[in-house]
Parts: sequence; structure tokens; C-alpha cells
Amino acid sequence: MYVVTVAIPAYQEAFDVSRATASLPYTAVMLGFGVGGMLIGALVDRFGIVKPLLGSTLILVAGLYLAAMVESFTVFIALHAILGACGCAAVFSPILADISRWFVRRRGFAIAICASGNYLAGALWPPLIENTIATDSWETVYQLFGLMSAVVMLPALLVLRPLPPIEEAAEHGGGSAGSAASLGFNTRQLTLLLSIAGIGCCTAMAMPQAHVVALSVDLGFAAERGAQMLSIMFGCGILSRIVFGWLSDRIGGLATLLIGSTLQCLALVMFMQADGLQLLYLAAAFFGLMQGGIVPSYALIVREYFPDAEAASRTGVIIFATLIGMAFGAWSSGFINDLTGSYDLAFMHSIAWNVVNIAIIGMLWLRSRRELQPVSA
Repeated sequence: MYVVTVAIPAYQEAFDVSRATASLPYTAVMLGFGVGGMLIGALVDRFGIVKPLLGSTLILVAGLYLAAMVESFTVFIALHAILGACGCAAVFSPILADISRWFVRRRGFAIAICASGNYLAGALWPPLIENTIATDSWETVYQLFGLMSAVVMLPALLVLRPLPPIEEAAEHGGGSAGSAASLGFNTRQLTLLLSIAGIGCCTAMAMPQAHVVALSVDLGFAAERGAQMLSIMFGCGILSRIVFGWLSDRIGGLATLLIGSTLQCLALVMFMQADGLQLLYLAAAFFGLMQGGIVPSYALIVREYFPDAEAASRTGVIIFATLIGMAFGAWSSGFINDLTGSYDLAFMHSIAWNVVNIAIIGMLWLRSRRELQPVSA
């Protein structure tokens, strides 16, 4: 998922397409990420986590090698949907749901640690990817990632073989803080509201994550600088996820999500004002620190307001919505850039979607607080 952000300028040149079109592999990865999370989540609820992840890993390796060889950009985009489904999706929402079954008192912290894996990747890989693209090619990057995925992921599946204590988790799990009905909604309505909120926050989140390298190039800086900003963003995101995970065990998922989304909105405003290299680095760091805890909060909210037996599938549906937001945010920002020649309006567009998220989560948080108020005689 980070190759496709760093390599947008390389795709644009290699396939001779517009900036918006060059953003479509990222969009495809995010959509595949979302659909795959739902499908694999349902399989995990039924069969456990090892068999679905084994199949996903094998398809991921094959897909990476194929993507490095195809000449059609349409086929290239389609392969990225598969890479998103069998790569990103397999090791995110299903694992968050699975780990939530092992913990009760520190569940939010455990979820945050697992969710930090892809941010650790975001901190480590972009500079290495950019350097490899500059000295060799993006095709070489894909081949190396295919090899690494086989060598690292297949043995790691052995660690996941034990089954979680589902019976104990069920006793303490879903509905431990409340239920969908306690917020005034049934489970389908709450799922829909959280999904719309997820689209809002992640349409906003995608703007810097998908386009910071291209933004850096447009402002006259080297692509290497943008890759460094992306690395800083995700490095700070690791700290953010851990801190917000610790906080969520004390104030709950809804309150944590509301704080994170509000701070992300402020970070987007800061990005709009940054036109120099130092300010861009600062904005990237601030954005990473503010938004890292947003997506893991949804997994905790699912455990707080939905039954345990639906953990992986409900988490998959809501994460799918967040990734629709990521996909739409990446494409729409590139499209707006093509129309206007800058990212100014794209940032304003992202902030508007962020406000939608704040409105929905703020309403749900107020309802949750109302439920905790003592009833007067």
C-alpha cells in the first residue's frame, strides 16, 4: 500500500497517464483492502485466522510478480485490487478482530499495537522504495516485495495457530460498554452510521497520505523529500496509535475517535498553510501524531456495541467503508489537482469530509454520555 503512493510519479511517466489516473492503483488497493476485509473477516469468524491468511499470502505473492510484468494499465489497476484484498485486508481488520478476542481490560491497547504494524511499514519503506525506484525501477520493488512476503509471512502464520479463548471473550466482549440499542439504533443502523463516518474521516486522511510525494514534487522539491515526509507521517502515526490505544481503554472508542478526528482536521488546516520544506515536514509529523488512532478506534467500537460472534465481519464492513474513503480521497484529490493545477481545493474538500465524520461521531458520543447519566426521581 505504500509502493502505490511513492510510485505515483513513476506510474504517470511509465504509462503516460494523468495524475488522477496514476492515482487509480492506490484507489484499487484501498477498494480491494475494503472488500477483502469483509470477505476474509467472514471467513475468520467461521474458520479461524490461519487458513484465510495462508490463501491470501499465496495470492499476494503471485499478484506482486504479475503486476511487475503487465503492460496494460487497466490490468495493472485490476491486479492492485487483488493485492489490496489479499495483502492489506488480510492482515488488518481480521487480525484486529482476532486480537480483540484475547484481551478484555486492555483490549484497546492490544488492538492499537496490532494496528501499528502497517504504520511501522509506512515509516520504514517509503525512503527505501523511492531509492530503489530512482536507482532501478518500480518493477524491481514489486519483485522484492513478492519475495519478502513469502519469506516473512508464511512462517509467521505458525504463530497464529492457537485459537483465542472465544468463550471467555464472549462473556466480557460485545456489548461490554453498551449496545447499538443503547445509542438509539439497531445494529444495521449503527453499522451504516459508522460506515458513513469512516468514509468521511478517511477521505480526509487520504489527501496527505496518497499525495504528499506528488505535492512535494509540485512545490519544487525532490520526490525523495516527499517520501521522507511520508515516512515521518507514519512513524509519528505509530506513537499516535499506541497513545490513542492506551487512551481508548480509559475513555472508550467513541470519545477516542472524536478526539482523533478533530485533531486530524486541524492537521489538514496546517498542511494548507505549509509551502516551505520545513513547514511540510512539521505538518507531516503533526498529521501523523493526530490521526493515527482513528481507524483502530472503529475496531474497539465494534467490540463495545456489537456481539462478539460478529466481531470480524462487522469490523470488516466498517473498515471497508473507511477504505472507500481512502480510495475516493486519493482519486478525488488527484482529479481536483488536474482541474485546478494545485492541491488547495483538494485540502478544502478533505476538510469538509472530516467535518462530516466529526458530526456523526459527536452525535453518537453525546448519546452514549446521555445513557450514562443517572435518571432523576
